[in-house]
Amino acid sequence: MRSLKSLAAALLFTCFTPLVHGKPPIIVPESPLTYADTADLSLGAEIVAEVQILKLTRVDSKKLPAPTGSRRFLVNAKVIALIRGKQGLAPSISYVVEIKSDSLGRFPNLKKARMIVFAVPVASHSDEIQLIAPDAQQPLSPALGTRVRAILAEFLGPEPAPRILRVGDAFHVPGVIPGESETQIFLAADDGRPLSLSIWREQNSAPHWSVSVGEIVDESASPPKPDTLLWYRLACFLPPALPSASTDSLDSDAAKLAAEDYALVIGKLGACPRTRSL
Repeated sequence: MRSLKSLAAALLFTCFTPLVHGKPPIIVPESPLTYADTADLSLGAEIVAEVQILKLTRVDSKKLPAPTGSRRFLVNAKVIALIRGKQGLAPSISYVVEIKSDSLGRFPNLKKARMIVFAVPVASHSDEIQLIAPDAQQPLSPALGTRVRAILAEFLGPEPAPRILRVGDAFHVPGVIPGESETQIFLAADDGRPLSLSIWREQNSAPHWSVSVGEIVDESASPPKPDTLLWYRLACFLPPALPSASTDSLDSDAAKLAAEDYALVIGKLGACPRTRSL
């Protein structure tokens, strides 16, 4: 096999030793990624692929140190499916991965294991990729593969939910009947499309809200479903409280009610759980 030119600078004079297979293989656990973890990796990668590991070669830790309890390996893998990325990726690829040991200090035998990788291409080398994070190789499962495909299908569709840059102005209008009101909160999106939250309160009924992507505000629209790209954009990136600058144009009572309506939306969206510590 030819030397990997893109790794030459980092691995200069590095000695590789084969991964020892003397011990029984350790079962690879299922990926712990949540929807938000998966979206973070999927949207941040130029290449997302399902692969099968053919060979692992240990990298000399003196030349390329790894965190305590981890080692780096050069992986040779076969591409099973290219989920995201330009055509032209070689059928067999190489990359360096950081693998953690178990509680006994053992490293899993991943030969023939199927993985999903999140990476960027290496210029002029169609058979090399670079993982975007130390945990950007994950055990492949039907659930994870389906989730990644669903996220990228939305993201690469004709009108994906935009990335939120900031919370803009808020407006609050009381209704004719006491207890009725409408709050609208504008959000700045990276693609320039109008984006807003609307919250309605009526007598003798629970408040309801919706998000509008575009000029039309539909009171009958439903909030975004959990584990969708629009939900992720809101639940994972909106600030926990309405910024004070958003209510500068409102009197104190209206500002208080707008803040309460924003808090209602945040509560209904729910938490954005992540397991990654990066």
